[in-house]
Amino acid sequence: MRESLTYDFCQMSIFDKYVIVVVNEGVDLRLKQHDILAKIAESHFQNQPFVYISNRINSYSVDPKIYFETVKIKNLQGLAIVSNNAKVIGNAQIEKLFFEKDFKIFRNIEDAIVWAEEMVK
Repeated sequence: MRESLTYDFCQMSIFDKYVIVVVNEGVDLRLKQHDILAKIAESHFQNQPFVYISNRINSYSVDPKIYFETVKIKNLQGLAIVSNNAKVIGNAQIEKLFFEKDFKIFRNIEDAIVWAEEMVK
């Protein structure tokens, strides 16, 4: 891990090829939070490709419209959602409809990391 960042709405672990984000319980993830995440992606990955891994261990909501902005991050290669919760997986399948890049759902973080590393070879 290169760096760990803590915000009032999430914890981010930044690695060379991906970032793992754990959003806090009860957060309503909207464009305001997305803008912070986009700036982090820009400053830590600059022009190198990376994958965003959302480790959904907490319950929170996501405004799917943020994906219209997320897809504009040029060096973002894909998005991985990690959860064993059927409701979270169902919500992620809906979110996938709003995201025009690679989007995968995993049941464990290890598989998501392997996929992320393959995406940015």
